[in-house]
Formats: sequence, structure tokens, C-alpha cells
Amino acid sequence: MPKIISVGFGVPPYELTQQDTLLFAKELFSESFKDINRLLTVFQNGQIEKRNFAKDLSWFQEDHTFEEKNDAFIESAVELGTKAIEDCLTNKNYVSTPLPCGEIEAIFYVSTSGLATPSIEARIMNKLAFSDHTKRIPIWGLGCAGGASGLSRAYEYCKAFPRAKVLVLSIELCSLTFQRNDRSKSNLIGTSLFADGVAAALVAGDEADTTFALAKSYPYILHTQSTLMPNSEDVMGWEIKNDGLFVVFSKDIPTIIDSWLGGEVESFLQTQHLTSRDLKHFVAHPGGKKVLEAYVSTLSLNENMIADSLDVLKNHGNMSSATVLYVLDRFMKKEISSKEYGLLTALGPGFSSEMLLLEWR
Repeated sequence: MPKIISVGFGVPPYELTQQDTLLFAKELFSESFKDINRLLTVFQNGQIEKRNFAKDLSWFQEDHTFEEKNDAFIESAVELGTKAIEDCLTNKNYVSTPLPCGEIEAIFYVSTSGLATPSIEARIMNKLAFSDHTKRIPIWGLGCAGGASGLSRAYEYCKAFPRAKVLVLSIELCSLTFQRNDRSKSNLIGTSLFADGVAAALVAGDEADTTFALAKSYPYILHTQSTLMPNSEDVMGWEIKNDGLFVVFSKDIPTIIDSWLGGEVESFLQTQHLTSRDLKHFVAHPGGKKVLEAYVSTLSLNENMIADSLDVLKNHGNMSSATVLYVLDRFMKKEISSKEYGLLTALGPGFSSEMLLLEWR
């Protein structure tokens, strides 16, 4: 089975505390909501303490056209994506010697927060020493589920080509979609929650040369499942308008998880003759505090199993597709015994879920 070897990051340069963003939102939204102080409790209740952004706070205090926002996305995405790949291939936590870019057979580039053709991975290939024949698989529109989905597609590629080493590159600069003149509650909640994050993961097939890898055990991907909930387009996503991307974010997401996801997880595990009781590790995209609590409730998990997801949420916010790779990094740095199972999962627009069954070996 394909295994995940390494994770690396391109950290956006500007760190803001949740108090910084709360004061910014209060100034911006106070004229639109008479009960602004009550609504601003979402900034404290989400348990986020700080987040990183591609631009400093002054940038968000001015209006920007869709073109300006997207140009800023491309510029930052190339810079931070390059750093994430370099970190992934040279990270001393994971590799004894740097892996040359020329040994990467394919790049799965994942994003939902900016547009580029040629896509971002092509632009990065002009900066790093990739083979001209590296396969490019850009994936757009999966939102928060994209990081998990990228790993699933990399797994399938390495099943077909077991000697391959491939990269999953997730670039989400959610802040650059910010709409100053959108005074909806969805935008207020998004302002309290979303952040920028860039991460890369290295996946290798069974027959790939991984003598450079350091870990004593790795998460092997045993099985994956993609699920779409019919007729749920209005739960999460973007409305694309003349001024750019406007967030759609339903307050019913935790309720949907409670009523829908538990059965999906159990049926997925049953295909491998397992149940949720067999899971020792839960590598969950932290869509928000309430989302994680809904996972615990519907799957009857020990609350300790979401501790790493909560910590990533606390220190980074929701970075859309990249977030689950930040959580995965926490697990990969632990000494996990062989034959222990984990579930990597994320939810996204559609409404959809992506699940990967992991086994450490």
C-alpha cells in the first residue's frame, strides 16, 4: 500500500491574534448589525487564538478588485508553495538526505481560493528542478475536503504506479477572498474562522526507493472513500460574483455531521472489517470547534482523539484544504506503534466527505 513519507509547510508571513481580527470585524460590521457584540462571541467561542495571513491587516482595510485579489493569490501561492515543497523534501524530521525534485513523478495541486492558468504547480516547476515530464494534476473546488482528496488521488496513482513518488500540494489563501462590503453573517463567521495555509505531502508507492526516509513507522493508506450528499450545494462553498468569491457557510453543518456522517464512517470501515472502535487515531480536518464536537458525538470518540485537530485550529484557524495536512504532521511526528489504525477525514462543498483509512507500519 502507498505510504505518506513527509509533510512540509510554507507559512504565510503575517500572524494576527484573534483579538486583532475581532477588533477589525467590530469596526467593519458594527454599522450593519445592532447586536454586533453578541455576534462577535463567535470569535471567542471558536477557540482560535491566532492565524497566519498572506497580507498584513492594513491590506484588508482597503477595497480590492477581483483582479487585484487574484494577482495577490498567484504571487503568494508561488512563493509559499515553493517553500512548502522544499520543506517537504528536505525536512530533517522526515528525511536523512534531501529528495531531489527530479524524482517526483506527479504533483497533485489542490486549491479553492484562487485561480491561475497555467496553474500554480506549473509556475513552481519553473523555480525548482522538477523534470519537464512531471505529471501535473490540478484539483480545484473541493474546499476543506481538498487536502484529504488530494491524498486519496495520490494513493490511487501510487497503486497504479508503485515505483512512483508524488507530491500533494495544498495552497489556500482564504483571506485574499475577503469581501469588505459583504455584511452577511456568513462573512462574519468566515472572518472569525478562516486563515491562510500552504502544505505539501510526499506519498510513495510500495516499490519506490525510500531509503532516504527516517521514520520507524509510516501511515500506509489502506482504503479511501469519496461521498457526495445529494442536493446539498447550499451547505458550503462560494458564490462567484463580479467582485470575487463570496463565502457560503451553513449554520447546519454540525447537525449534518451528527445525522449523516456517522453512518458513512461506519459503512466505510465495515468494508475493511473494522468499526470506529478499532480506530486509535483520528486525523480530522478541524472545520471548527462545533464540527469537531459533532465528530466526537456521532462516532462516540474519546475526546482526546480530537486534541491535535483542536490544537491546529487554536494556532492556525481553518485553512481549508491545507488544514488536515497540518494535523497529519502532528501524528507523523509521534511514535505510533505498528498495526494501529487511524482515520483521516475532511468535509467540503457538495456537501461531501473524504475518508482515508490509515495503518501505521
